[in-house]
Amino acid sequence: MAKFSALRDLLVAEGVIAPADIVEPREADWADLLLVHTPRYLDALAAVALAPTEERRMGLPQSAALVRRSRLAVQGTINAMSMALLDGVAGNLAGGTHHAMPDGPEGFCVLNDVAVGLRVLQRSGWIRRALVLDLDVHQGNGTATVFGGDRAWPAGGVYTVSVHGANNFPFRKPPSTRDVGLADGTGDEAYLGTLATLLPNVLADADPDLVVYLGGVDVVAEDRFGRLSLSRDGLAARDRMVCETVRAAGVPLCLLLSGGYAARRAPGQAPETLAAATADLHATMYRQAAAVYGG
Repeated sequence: MAKFSALRDLLVAEGVIAPADIVEPREADWADLLLVHTPRYLDALAAVALAPTEERRMGLPQSAALVRRSRLAVQGTINAMSMALLDGVAGNLAGGTHHAMPDGPEGFCVLNDVAVGLRVLQRSGWIRRALVLDLDVHQGNGTATVFGGDRAWPAGGVYTVSVHGANNFPFRKPPSTRDVGLADGTGDEAYLGTLATLLPNVLADADPDLVVYLGGVDVVAEDRFGRLSLSRDGLAARDRMVCETVRAAGVPLCLLLSGGYAARRAPGQAPETLAAATADLHATMYRQAAAVYGG
């Protein structure tokens, strides 16, 4: 959790964002959450009454504070999506909780901010079509499940793309519109080559009103759960390629964090050190976006 505040502080210290650029969200409305999540699940969440099996799938201890934090993150994504449509690019310094399912949590993800945000924008008439570009090392199974009915790509659909580790969590991967599974140990050259071919194709197929980019940093070689082998330079090249390609296509871009887990703490090492290291990796996406979009 400490990586989120560490990222904010780092981006402000570097001048990538100004304090005045940061909009603090309120908690997302339960009515908006119901566009994606079931009443049974939301009732259990609100009452801090998840079953033990659900809590284990979530991977976090349930609490009222976690529910509040998760609702704040969802509203942050709704705000960022709306601001991207107005300004061309915007981001949430959290979000990308793509494992959350309609009827339960999973993999550190409580509420699916991606799906809720897009359904809110579609309901309001702000968008008809969207492209979810998920480059987290773990397949976005929750997002794929929510938008499974859109897979035939109707006029008002959500086109989901996931580039992930083929042998990594989740081990049951519901189909996205496009899934690209990569072998363990995939490095910069193969990864960037795959992305360079994929990006123009999916942008042309989706013809989106908005691109939502989940820029997970768990693709780097030192990540605790990643199993891919991108270097820091490769990560920066990935983020710059996404920003440049989407901007050249003239489509608004919303940036979300998704996953990132620094290497295990050495004996005597302060937890804040790992949070800072992970935050520095997440800052890559915002540094590249600032460079491409002019600060």
